[in-house]
Amino acid sequence: MLSDDQLRKYKQNGHLTVPAVFDQHMIGVALADLEAWSRDFLARLSDDEREWYLERGDATGTLPRKMDQPVYHRPAFQQMAASSPLVAMVEQLIGPGVTVVFSQVFCKPPRVGGPKPVHQDNFYFGPDDPESAVTAWIALDDATVENGCLCYAGGSHRGPILPHVAPPEEPFNLQIPMEKLQGVAMTPALVSSGGVSFHHGTTWHQSASNTSSRPRRAAAFHYLQNEASLVEPALEYDMSMAVKITPDGQS
Repeated sequence: MLSDDQLRKYKQNGHLTVPAVFDQHMIGVALADLEAWSRDFLARLSDDEREWYLERGDATGTLPRKMDQPVYHRPAFQQMAASSPLVAMVEQLIGPGVTVVFSQVFCKPPRVGGPKPVHQDNFYFGPDDPESAVTAWIALDDATVENGCLCYAGGSHRGPILPHVAPPEEPFNLQIPMEKLQGVAMTPALVSSGGVSFHHGTTWHQSASNTSSRPRRAAAFHYLQNEASLVEPALEYDMSMAVKITPDGQS
């Protein structure tokens, strides 16, 4: 459970990092599941799809840039999303009764893993109640400045959800316009493997390139309180893949 001080920090900053939510056995199980999924996923990609899912300059092609819906598709990530400690923390932040409406894994291959520009998750998902959404970002590897940890604009969740734009060649890469970022400080959130960085759906956040010699693998579970709904999503989401967490901690 989160302490009163942790809840105060989350309310003030719009993000909170909690170490050692998952032990290294669970992380090892998740990484093994991710490696098996990656091999199968890459083997099925067309040439056009490889252009999208592989980082530019990645000569090895052994890790995709990202994969969607691990909580729906993969047993290890289903187990993580429904784990009692994680769900208890999520429910402290957004209220009892939650659903994973979308999930992702990000692999950021060594030396070629690219950046993600500043954005707000609530623009992507468009919930009817902005306070009803939180992202649990789980570090599968240690996340550092060198390998592209998340960076947050503290307190930005108290502002509005801004219009986003996307490069013409990357219509899904929605981001806050550059002119809005002048003078905004982005603070890195270092997370050791097994730790979780929670952020409010309206908090501005980004990640930099991976300039290190090792991957930066992470999972992002986007939770929504069950009384809320997505009413103005910027992208199409298949809600048949949403995973409701039951009171006994099962998905």
